[in-house]
Amino acid sequence: MKIDKKIIQELSDYLKEFDLTEIEITEKDTKIKVSKNNVSISNRPQVISSSSPVTSSVATQTQNTKSGTEITSPIIGTAYHAPEPGAKKFVEVGKKIKKGDTIMIVEAMKTMNHVPSTADGVVKEICVEDGQPVEFGQTIIILE
Repeated sequence: MKIDKKIIQELSDYLKEFDLTEIEITEKDTKIKVSKNNVSISNRPQVISSSSPVTSSVATQTQNTKSGTEITSPIIGTAYHAPEPGAKKFVEVGKKIKKGDTIMIVEAMKTMNHVPSTADGVVKEICVEDGQPVEFGQTIIILE
């Protein structure tokens, strides 16, 4: 199996650009995972050398019990609430939306990806700011 070093370099660049701890890509039967930390569940010791103290880059989140349907980002990138600057936002808190409606755009690699709603409902909370980086699987909107 030949590994494309260009893909690994791109994924490593995304780790730095979006301050992620790991990123994974799957294409057909190939899965590539790039991680900043050498975390292992096995019993073998891991040697981590660093010139600065190791800090956790996992965001501390308040563990509120969120009721409702969470819609998550399908990719990593930058979230935008409107199709262009100054335009009307796709959704606002209190707006009723249907499954399939565009709720946000996530830009990745200069491509604008429309994110559809996965359920019907009323927008309870918009969890990301306009222009904020988002990770794969991060909650972007909560519906009632």
